[in-house]
Amino acid sequence: MGATAGAVWGRTEQQDFRSRVRGTLLGVALGDALGAPVDALDIEAVRAAYGPEGILGPAPAYGRRGAVTHLTQLTLFSTDGLIRAQVRRDTGAWHPPTDLHRAYLRWAATQHDWGPDERRKDDGWLARQEWLYARRDPSRALLLGLGDATMGTLDAPKNPGEAGPEAAARSAPFGLLVGWEPQLVAQLAVECAAQTHGHPVGYLAAGAYAVIVHGLARGESLDGAVQRALALLAALPGHQPVSDALQRALGAVRQGMPTPARVAELAGEGTAQGLVAVAVYCALVGEDVRHGLCLAVNQDGPSAAAGALTGGLLGALHGETALPPAWLAELEGRPTILELADDFAMEMTQGPALHGPAGSSPAWLARYPRGA
Repeated sequence: MGATAGAVWGRTEQQDFRSRVRGTLLGVALGDALGAPVDALDIEAVRAAYGPEGILGPAPAYGRRGAVTHLTQLTLFSTDGLIRAQVRRDTGAWHPPTDLHRAYLRWAATQHDWGPDERRKDDGWLARQEWLYARRDPSRALLLGLGDATMGTLDAPKNPGEAGPEAAARSAPFGLLVGWEPQLVAQLAVECAAQTHGHPVGYLAAGAYAVIVHGLARGESLDGAVQRALALLAALPGHQPVSDALQRALGAVRQGMPTPARVAELAGEGTAQGLVAVAVYCALVGEDVRHGLCLAVNQDGPSAAAGALTGGLLGALHGETALPPAWLAELEGRPTILELADDFAMEMTQGPALHGPAGSSPAWLARYPRGA
């Protein structure tokens, strides 16, 4: 699907794209929710709690089954920020990293406010969803990076020593910009990652992950999408750890039956490049979405991030109908995720009809205001 901005989308193309957008956002959330109950446990503790095969389905976390963490919250705000950037483009104010930063600051408000503030008219629809006002163990890097109004950039990144996986784990929506060239997708994901994760490993892993999702959303194979990411990475300073990790993931596929030990070896210290490698490996060797996600979270490292990253790949690859229905039935925030996914798909395929020169929809601009 090589659609470009302003292209005419056929009905079949629109339906396929919407299914992949839904699959990606729901997949991130399902993997995140599967990993949440075991996020702080090593594999022996996971087996002690859930049996010799580990966790195999939704389990309680944060007081309910199917609960998501800050990783899903931030993925949704990434999606919201991308829609807002498209809407603001009409005004001539075209700087997507700024729009994403504003979206992440709206997420940061959910971490300290009791609920939506009706006085902030420019917050838009997503920030008014009360279920998002819940602190789900965000990392210190996220809270520090978004703790004031100053936006981190590649020249002056926030948390320059931070190489954790959280920035990559919120970056699947960048890959859904199927009308963009892959190098622009990578650039935007990298710039937005540097707002909280300033180590090259942290932001380059986010860029590579977004490019892989982008290839899948355009109908490429997972192996082909990874090769494209490797080619783009090769031109960027500091890429070697991320490139090496992706190469290890591809090599591990040929080493026999998948095991938790192999996943743990790829995950390494739990930094961004290792978790993206885990996601690639589990998406390649998983017999289906359920198997791939279980393989990703049953290991010593950050299970929620591993699950979220893997779920984003599997959802983009297979679309929403491949996701386990029984898991979806228990997923926290599912109506919001579906509504946001459909809004994103509509904006990307029919944006000019919603807020273009020929006219605009007041309801759409109330959901996604052109303001801050």
